[in-house]
Amino acid sequence: MFRTSTLTIERLGQRGEGIAVNDNAQVFVPFTVPGDVVEAELEGSQGRLVRVIEPSPERIEAFCTYFTACGGCAVQTLAPAPYAQWKADLVSAALMHQRVDAMVAPLVDAHGDGRRRVTFHARIKRDALERATIEVGFMRARAHDIVDIDACPILTPALASAPRVARRIAQLLAQTGKPLDILLTTSLEGLDVDIRGVGKLAPALRQQMVELAQTIDLARLSNHGEVIVENRPPRLQMGRALVTPPPGAFLQATEAGETALSDLVRQAVGKSEHVADLFAGVGTFSLRLAEKARVLAVESDAAMVNALTRAAHTATGLKAVTAQTRDLFRRPLPPAELKDFDAVVFDPPRAGAEAQAKALAQSDVPVVVAVSCNAQTFARDASLLIAGGYDIGAVTPVDQFRHSAHVEVVAAFSKRAARGTKRKRSLLG
Repeated sequence: MFRTSTLTIERLGQRGEGIAVNDNAQVFVPFTVPGDVVEAELEGSQGRLVRVIEPSPERIEAFCTYFTACGGCAVQTLAPAPYAQWKADLVSAALMHQRVDAMVAPLVDAHGDGRRRVTFHARIKRDALERATIEVGFMRARAHDIVDIDACPILTPALASAPRVARRIAQLLAQTGKPLDILLTTSLEGLDVDIRGVGKLAPALRQQMVELAQTIDLARLSNHGEVIVENRPPRLQMGRALVTPPPGAFLQATEAGETALSDLVRQAVGKSEHVADLFAGVGTFSLRLAEKARVLAVESDAAMVNALTRAAHTATGLKAVTAQTRDLFRRPLPPAELKDFDAVVFDPPRAGAEAQAKALAQSDVPVVVAVSCNAQTFARDASLLIAGGYDIGAVTPVDQFRHSAHVEVVAAFSKRAARGTKRKRSLLG
């Protein structure tokens, strides 16, 4: 049962929704900002914005016509300064929850030219007369249906054609009747596309996909990681190396974000001569660290390890890079295997690296650098390191997911027992 109330928004929550108090209870109203006086329809603790009665001094105009319909962006109407403070506060709150005492540095804006990868969803919709139309876009805010998207202003210009490309692919595959996810990534050679959900393609349809990829000039087209056609290897520049990632491989969301995170990591390891890069992916940090240090790169995905290895072997001016396929959740590197490293970098998925953090806490590695896309699991792992005898430096939030509630985090830890020893390296180089 809905009821309408007039509310004053006090702050933003962890998902970017406005928080107000109604009848001595918190209510959450998406697409509002602190200081707004709004009319909202309430159902329990959830609210739907009806109108802004009195806009906050911190409110600005949304730049996207799909905002509030599309579920991709949570916050577009908050002015830059309070927005940056909100993102930093998300990190502070996560640290406080784990009782981690650390300074949070100002937010680093790493949006750059925009997102370099995007996933479009494609679904067939039928009307009362069973006439079919294809919807291609993003999931609707707080719903499961799709908002048809013609353009997305937070994407890099190199992805300007992405909605049209996704629609062409969806139209060709509509005959399968299956819902699709279409992942498009930019590369130096053009768009790299991986399709999920269609299953095995019949030979005739596969040939049609090959012809479509050539017609719209894709660098590569894959079906759930299996290459259908590669017109050109889709390469990415990572430091001095050129990497051809496997289809659908994890990458940092923006080029600016990758650069910002890599710069912070390299600054933190300083003059370390032997570095372990854990959860290394395709070599985002490894290939840059290898410009000055020997690197062991550890990653669970064999295809990404192979891509990293090929890139390291063909690049010039790098020190030795050794890559290892290993599931660090099941088999974290123990202290005995960590003892020869001057520094360890770890950048796990959103679940964090609890098992590896426990092993690092028991080690004597002088410098540990944690990179995370989840402030909560970062704070948990940080607390484990601190309990094991590490001091935490400044925690730097990095914003490559602008307008969302996601924030990247980087922090360096120094082992207290290692102070003054021969192996100790300066965090600043």
